[in-house]
Amino acid sequence: MDFSKLDGLVPAVIQDADTNEVLMVGFMNDEALARTRETGFATFYSRSRQKLWMKGETSGNKLAVVQAFTDCDDDTVLLKVKRLGDGVVCHTGERSCFFTTIDGVRSGDGA
Repeated sequence: MDFSKLDGLVPAVIQDADTNEVLMVGFMNDEALARTRETGFATFYSRSRQKLWMKGETSGNKLAVVQAFTDCDDDTVLLKVKRLGDGVVCHTGERSCFFTTIDGVRSGDGA
């Protein structure tokens, strides 16, 4: 992984392995990626707290990694996961962090 572009971090896109729904985006440093590989559970680097955290370590809503991919530039991770616990991923209580619509975005249908 190329950790040089964002001060030692890479974005990590988290996707439900069964539905392909995008659940969240976090950041990983090399240690978070190594911990994810070792444990099989999604682990991130918190930019605000400046420490590692495993998703669900307190709530029980862990993300078990089914597959892991890198993009063509080797600077973004995609994790396909199984949701454990009650399936809630977002800290707001939503199942996905992507539940807010942006108004005024035009359709790209060529019309």
